[in-house]
Amino acid sequence: MADNAVAPPSLRALLARTDLHLRLVVDEAELPDGSIDRAVRWVHSSDLADPTPFLSEGLVLLTTGTQFADAAPADYDSYIGRLLARGVRGLGFGTEVVREGIPAGLSAACLAGGMPLFEVPYRTPFIAVARAGAEAIAAESYARRSWSLSAQRAVSLAALRPDGLSATLAELSRQLDCWVGLFDAAGTLSTEHPPARLSSPALDAVGAEVTTMLRRGTRAASTVRPDDTSVSLQTLGRGGHLRGVLALAADDLDHEARSVVTAVVAMAALALEQQDGLGRAIGTFRAGLVQSLATDDPALARRAGRDLFGPLPTAPVVVALTPAASARSTALAEWLELRAQERRGEVFFGRGDDGLVIVVPAGARDTLAEVAERFEIVVGCSAPTGYDAFSAALTQARTARDRLATPGVADFADTARAGLLAALGSEAARTVAAGALVPLRTYDEAQGSALLETLDAWLAHDCSHEATAQALGIHRHTVRARVAQAERVLDRDLSSFGARAELWAALRLAK
Repeated sequence: MADNAVAPPSLRALLARTDLHLRLVVDEAELPDGSIDRAVRWVHSSDLADPTPFLSEGLVLLTTGTQFADAAPADYDSYIGRLLARGVRGLGFGTEVVREGIPAGLSAACLAGGMPLFEVPYRTPFIAVARAGAEAIAAESYARRSWSLSAQRAVSLAALRPDGLSATLAELSRQLDCWVGLFDAAGTLSTEHPPARLSSPALDAVGAEVTTMLRRGTRAASTVRPDDTSVSLQTLGRGGHLRGVLALAADDLDHEARSVVTAVVAMAALALEQQDGLGRAIGTFRAGLVQSLATDDPALARRAGRDLFGPLPTAPVVVALTPAASARSTALAEWLELRAQERRGEVFFGRGDDGLVIVVPAGARDTLAEVAERFEIVVGCSAPTGYDAFSAALTQARTARDRLATPGVADFADTARAGLLAALGSEAARTVAAGALVPLRTYDEAQGSALLETLDAWLAHDCSHEATAQALGIHRHTVRARVAQAERVLDRDLSSFGARAELWAALRLAK
């Protein structure tokens, strides 16, 4: 915590009160490290043989020892064992009330179990010890509330600086004395204070959880514990439009510390929403440059975007296109904006009519593969081209994108190699093909004929009656008769190349 934070009340603080005249019986050197420095939540008194059902963790217990009237050594061990299991921080024994001194068996049990044991002399009433504990707890609570208000003022003032968001996170890190990181909507660590505090494996584990939270798209909080470091995560923004995730490497934040974090979360979300307005304006400008490039004249885009985005990627370039609708389109745009700033002149992007258009040098396609993998989308890519053929390249990217059903990079060169029919193989084309063949299917079902089978074989054998007859094991006159019947059913002359080509395409697409 910050320097002005007050440590919680402890047994050491009680022992330090000279007015109480308390004396530690078990030597501190023989106790586990930090035993008398642990936080004390309350001071309670009880002479029950087993008071643990009525105790909560973190108490200091006071007793006069009436329960030990006929105790054996094993009874002391059992008693201290129960107190330790319940989380009691220390045991105070009131002497000269019921008996003189402290039972040796109790001292031995406390020493064996690592329980701090202290004497409360007869002249010090238990109520005075309890009151001292309550006063310390109240003072600590007041100090923590004062610290919380002071910390919230500090982060509010930091938010007024020109670098408001980063300054706010830096102040939060200072106040909580912990690592603070801000991940953007794409899951990339954009700001951290202090830098490099988390190890690379820990940062990878946090980043993986952040990505999972962002993909869900709902407001949420989570905790991960890499390298024995507890990292709390809180999404920023509203459900369906998350702006990022705030991460804090801090254990057991109390109510006051959480109040400071809540204030920073609200400020960060507001700052990111304000940045969103600027981002939309820049996005509109980028979209205009894409429209300008689509005229196959890059002169305007080069002049207009040079100062803000840097030079356009050097030709030959690959033009890529993402799906028109993507659940994480905002995150993708933010991620591309970051990459464009890091690699000025190597990445350009902007929204097109049906998706984000991405332009990279022909030799730098790794960015496109990273987009497809990170955001689990299809990215259609054109063949390498110059800016004077940008519109054609955009069409190539669209064609390649629409041919791939699973996330990944779809290359137009692969689509071209697959042939023209592969490019036509949309659901609409298959529906038209099936409709064109309905008369033949209906006739075959009604007459028990094989016109479809015969036509398929006839076209596959270059319309040779002889070769078709051999393939089907029938007479060539039968083939001729079936083709003639098919012409009548379809009401089409199959002697022309165009008619045969359409029928062949329909048969291929309908399979």
